[in-house]
Amino acid sequence: MKSLYENEMKLEFLSKSNNEAFARISVAAFASQLDPTIEELADIKTAVSEAVTNCIIHAYEDNEGVITITCKIHENSIIIEISDNGKGIENVNMAKEPLYTSKPDLERSGMGFTIMDSFMDSLEVESILGLGTKVTMKKTINKENSEETKELEGKVFSSFKI
Repeated sequence: MKSLYENEMKLEFLSKSNNEAFARISVAAFASQLDPTIEELADIKTAVSEAVTNCIIHAYEDNEGVITITCKIHENSIIIEISDNGKGIENVNMAKEPLYTSKPDLERSGMGFTIMDSFMDSLEVESILGLGTKVTMKKTINKENSEETKELEGKVFSSFKI
C-alpha cells in the first residue's frame, strides 16, 4: 500500500511546559528534510510552540494530559496536526479572534491562533467540548527559491578557475 505522504512522524508527550521546546525542536528537525529557509523554519517552530502552549494552558489547565503531534510531508509541504484530549473549546471562532483569551488572570495575550495563522499557510481548528481539540497547520516550503539559489551559486562558483 503506497501512502500519499512521502514521510510521516508521530510524537506523544505529557502536557508539561518544559516539553514545549522539545516539541518545536522535534518538528523543526522533521521539517528540515524539506530544506526550509531559516525564516520558514522559525515560522514552523513558532506556530508549533503556540499550539502546544495552548494545549498545556487551556486544554488540561492544572491537570496533566497527553499532547500528540503528527507531521506529514507531501511534495514540498509539511502538515502538522497537534491534538489533545482536554476540555475542548466552547467557541472556536471567538477563540481565534485576536486578543481573545479565556485566561486574562494568567496575562495571556490571546494571540496564539492569530500567530499560527499568520506564520503558516493554512490553519484549521476542530474542537469538541469534553473530548479535545485538533489544530492542523500546513506550510509549503518555497523550493523554487532554493533551486534558484543553488543554480546561482553554481554559476558563481563555475566562473572561478582553480
